[in-house]
This record gives sequence, C-alpha cells and structure tokens, in this order.
Amino acid sequence: MTLSPIRKIYFGVADRRQMFRLFDRHAQRPNRWQNDDGALFAGEWFEIARPEHDYMLDILPPLWMRGEMFALGEFLTGSITSVFYALRINGADRCFHAYCDLARPGSPVEMRDAIVERERRPVKAMTREERIEHIWSATEDRYRGYAGAGYPPEHRGKRTVIVYGRHGSSLALLDHLTDAQISEKLPVHLRHLPFAEAA
Repeated sequence: MTLSPIRKIYFGVADRRQMFRLFDRHAQRPNRWQNDDGALFAGEWFEIARPEHDYMLDILPPLWMRGEMFALGEFLTGSITSVFYALRINGADRCFHAYCDLARPGSPVEMRDAIVERERRPVKAMTREERIEHIWSATEDRYRGYAGAGYPPEHRGKRTVIVYGRHGSSLALLDHLTDAQISEKLPVHLRHLPFAEAA
C-alpha cells in the first residue's frame, strides 16, 4: 500500500469508540507481527474532542510535553508513537491525534504544521485520497479486508471493501473504487463536498 507521508484519515470529530478503532485501523493486515509496519501508521492524523485528548493525557505519563502537544511513552511500533495536539485554528480550540516517527526529531512539529495548514482552508473539501482513507476508517472490519489468493499477485495484500451492485455485493480494491462507488460509500454529509487539491 502506497500512502502519502502525512494524511487525514477521518472526517469529523472521533468519539472515544471511534478514536480507539482508528488507533489500529490496520489490525487485519496480513503478516501483522512479521513486518515493520511503521510506514502504515506514520503520518496518519484525525480530530478528537477535548475530553478524549485529556483522557489520553491522564491515562499514562507522557513521554514528553511541549506547548500544545504531548507524546505517549508507549510506542506503537519501532519509533512510531501517538502525539496529541491541542491547537487553536481559525479562532476555535481543537484537538488531534497523530502518529509520528520520533526517529525524525522534527516530525511532531511538521505534523502540527500540516494539520494547521489543512484545517485552516476556508472551503470544506476533500481530496480523492482523503475520501478513500475516510471510507477505510469508517468501514466496520467485517466489510473490509485485504486481497488474497483470488487476486492477481500484484494486488495481493492491498485493501478491499465490500461494494454493492445490481447483482449483489462483491469485494473491490479500495484504491480502484470509481467516483460513483466512493460517493456511495461516504456518509451522506460528505458525498457532495467539492474535491480539494492534493497538498
């Protein structure tokens, strides 16, 4: 799976249940414990509510706190850990979670700047990649998976989701969804947002 370095993976404010689901949205991946999966997580971010931000601050002692951000001392994999942000954007206080690679010392600041830049945009819009990532994040595990032996070798291990058509349901490669399929899979309030330019 090829992913951009920093990417918004969920539109809206995740509640506590959604937040914990998003922490490991790649849980079903093949060979989960056999690979260094840091690249799957590094750069992912989403918005949370203030109570969830404060809950995570209280649950474990942070690895460090710097101004509007803190990092968890419990690493997800390798040098990848959760960084939480409390930011003021366009006059509103908002909170976010991101996975940063602490082997790159500037990654938490780079992530903060990317979140602020993305969320300061005056027009609410989504890129195709953001739509794809939201669909993956919002789809229940039983309706998503990974391409297996029934797929050509070059597609095995890629993400799949169930789509519905005239002749019932079938699995489709997530990255190959048509615009119509993407629209059908998005929640109603996101379907008609304009397409944003990729950063």
